[in-house]
Amino acid sequence: MAQQHNQALEGGEIVSNTRSSDVPQGPRCLIVMPAFNEAGTVGTVVASLTKAFDYPVVVIDDASHDGTAAEAKQAGARVLSLSIQLGAWGATQTGIRFAQRHGFDYVITMDADGQHPPECVPQLVTTIEAENSNVIIGACTSRGSRSRRVAWFLLRHLSGVWIDDLTSGFRIYDRKAIQLLSGWRANYLDYQDVGVLALLISKGLTVSDIQVPMLPRTNGASKIFRSWIVVAYYMLHTAVLSLSKRNMPRFSGAFSGKGRST
Repeated sequence: MAQQHNQALEGGEIVSNTRSSDVPQGPRCLIVMPAFNEAGTVGTVVASLTKAFDYPVVVIDDASHDGTAAEAKQAGARVLSLSIQLGAWGATQTGIRFAQRHGFDYVITMDADGQHPPECVPQLVTTIEAENSNVIIGACTSRGSRSRRVAWFLLRHLSGVWIDDLTSGFRIYDRKAIQLLSGWRANYLDYQDVGVLALLISKGLTVSDIQVPMLPRTNGASKIFRSWIVVAYYMLHTAVLSLSKRNMPRFSGAFSGKGRST
């Protein structure tokens, strides 16, 4: 897996979409977007981001079989193409390592299916700058199906990670989180939710969430919550991960509190 990450990261400099008349004065943020067979939506999502913000967008094409890479590049993203499929977390970690290599202050992770509203990006940035948190999650508990709500309830109690929306991929990570998630400890995670949060909190980083709206999925289906069989596998996998950390504190000292609305 590490070899595939390194291949994707070799060569090239990140180029900002900054306009000469509108130079951003804030922190250096990189938007990281893992994508697998999202040709139908990724171009629209990238275009909406590049038009609204000066943050560069990196799409990690997770060995797609369609035109995901071409659509993303045409819309203005830098594309890192993986030769084998690493899954959502492997692709996301590739982007996080890219951000670390290029010295970004923050990484904003977003899905390529259009669910995460671009207009909420500034809210994540201003919140993480204002609070003493290393990670801010854009949570949307109203999107929870029955299977998703059951999973959230069980995972909170198994892991001790008391976040409202454990599976949201709409997040912003600071430099400390970027450094930790670029390291070998994060190589063995399969999903970008509970395992990532548990690792961060176990190392003393703080995580909090804010409520944001999310849009209906316009392409494909959830990789996890598409059937009870897949949910069962996901729950078993995550339960083993959570129970392996039962000898650790329940993160009450590191966690900054329950999610809140804004």
